[in-house]
Amino acid sequence: MSSPSLQRAASLFVLSLVASTLGQSTTASAPGQPFRADAPVGQFDIVGDSIASAQQIFLGTPSRVYVIDKTENNPTQIKGHPAWAAEYDIIANKGRPMDIVTNSFCAGGNVLGNGTWINVGGNQGVTYGGITSKTQNGGGPYDDPDGGQSVRLLDPCDDGNCDWRLVAPTTTRRWYPTLETLEDGSVIIGGCEWGGFVNSAQQNNPTYEFFPLPKDNPDPIQSPMLSNTLPANLFPLTWLLPSGKVIMQANWGTAMLDYKNRKEYKLPDMIHAVRTYPASAGTAMLPLTPANNWTATIMFCGGSNLQDDQWKPNWNIPAYAASKSCVSITPDVSTNYVEEDDLPEGRSMGNMILLPNGKILMLNGAATGVAGYGNESMAIGQSYADNPVLMPVVYDPSAPKGQKWNRDGLSASKIPRMYHSSAVLLPDGSVFVSGSNPNADYNTNVKFATEYRVERFYPSYFNKRRPQPEGLLTQYAYGGPYFNVTLSKDDLFGNSDNLNNTEVVIVRPGFSTHAMNMGQRMIQLENSYTGNSDGTAVLHVSQLPPNPAIFAPGPALIFVVVDGVPSIGIQVMIGSGQLGPQPTLAIAALPASATATTGNSHSTAGDAGDAGSRSQASSALRTLSVGFDSLAQVVLLPFLAAWSMVSLAIL
Repeated sequence: MSSPSLQRAASLFVLSLVASTLGQSTTASAPGQPFRADAPVGQFDIVGDSIASAQQIFLGTPSRVYVIDKTENNPTQIKGHPAWAAEYDIIANKGRPMDIVTNSFCAGGNVLGNGTWINVGGNQGVTYGGITSKTQNGGGPYDDPDGGQSVRLLDPCDDGNCDWRLVAPTTTRRWYPTLETLEDGSVIIGGCEWGGFVNSAQQNNPTYEFFPLPKDNPDPIQSPMLSNTLPANLFPLTWLLPSGKVIMQANWGTAMLDYKNRKEYKLPDMIHAVRTYPASAGTAMLPLTPANNWTATIMFCGGSNLQDDQWKPNWNIPAYAASKSCVSITPDVSTNYVEEDDLPEGRSMGNMILLPNGKILMLNGAATGVAGYGNESMAIGQSYADNPVLMPVVYDPSAPKGQKWNRDGLSASKIPRMYHSSAVLLPDGSVFVSGSNPNADYNTNVKFATEYRVERFYPSYFNKRRPQPEGLLTQYAYGGPYFNVTLSKDDLFGNSDNLNNTEVVIVRPGFSTHAMNMGQRMIQLENSYTGNSDGTAVLHVSQLPPNPAIFAPGPALIFVVVDGVPSIGIQVMIGSGQLGPQPTLAIAALPASATATTGNSHSTAGDAGDAGSRSQASSALRTLSVGFDSLAQVVLLPFLAAWSMVSLAIL
């Protein structure tokens, strides 16, 4: 071999070493199989007791769901008062009460870019029957201080030793607040002052703020849309878009928010139905994929077509049919709403849950009425809704128009999930379902009682043998070097053609409350593959696109999906794990897909060809600046990578 050839080989070897070391330092253990192989597929299974009624829930660790309720007379006690928060172990199906300190009634939440969960706002302190307490500093039978300006933080744990803590309050009262995580890992926060069935001019708070508060300009920012969309504009529906702007939808109004420049632009009105609380449509951003260039399309399904003068509890609201309309908007492309396939029946308070196979599960809610409760004679007990929708339904974005919703193989729940119910995706691909409490206080003597039972819903793929990919990372960058994931013959179900139907997806299940999953989002990573003659394969997988606005930093679940069957999800960190601007890197070129019968088989990062090698080396070098535990990795590997780059350039 000539000297230049030797030098080229050495350079490629070093680049392979750099990529290999990067992978080894952040590689997760291969996921296993579900905890059971005999689940009632397509059905709901009652598995436990949530301790507090699940008005708000989120997945904090791979084995812990956190439950938040409003202050009420729950039977379980903590520190001498009723518990209105809990941690639920999804493996043991047992909970432990938690002390969330202040009244978290109709608070909002999301996850910060560093992995800490935030819960904001709430109601005044109350006593029996939900009546305002004489003292707002604690004491009384429930010992619940006013939560209207509370900011509660939690770092989830598996050892039972974590709890909620209060930090500096919001600038103003925030009730029914939406929280959306932004591309730097901070959150934007809305919310009115005092709440009620619907908003009013007397309690409206048409502003938004941020957490953490920016030091240079901490004052709340006025929102014209929130001023002009009374009364049904609580929990405004809000999403960060790939453009870096934020879309907001409330009552019939829609606006685009350029939050960095503090400017707001009116967009065309919503069509057919009100989607925000109390109409409470199901909503979800469709999966962001290479095929759609990671472009955001948002779906709104159900709700109610009540007009502004009808939001008064002085007529028979529980008998009024919910909307079956579904619409979508792709706001970075067009600001017009588009009609989609209708739901099979009208539904208010339905949750739309992104499944790792790219489909959307809709469950919970009612066919008539809206969210909310009260003591009016028209109420069903105290519920403003009736006729629970017990049957789930699945939306397939890839199905032909007119055939996107189906119920093949699905069965009904036996538990009405009305106002204050919730649902969230779990790592095994099942769905945690709990809550329902359209009552002012703990009440078991009405048609729709305070509900503690926890269900799991098992999608069609649940009992199938799951892929067990090796080589998934525990932390992902915005751009940078690709990584390799190995699949066995069994992972591909003995058919190498399934490589053409294999995806790597990241899902953030979100913070579930009031028919929303704040922060819920799914992205498919770009990949190519090398199929081997023994039936195994290597996926070459890009990291996230170099734009944190597509998928904000923070924890999420990663799945490898083969022919519609997902692996068990692994909890990973997206971005730096810190609050602040996220580093972005050039995307390394992927090797061309190949199989043993069609061409070369590339199984390491350094074998991708000259152009790919140069891109890989450059990205690897930049990624190394993030930091490693080993001094040798910090000092030696960048030097070797740089030497390799120079050598390849000379050659």
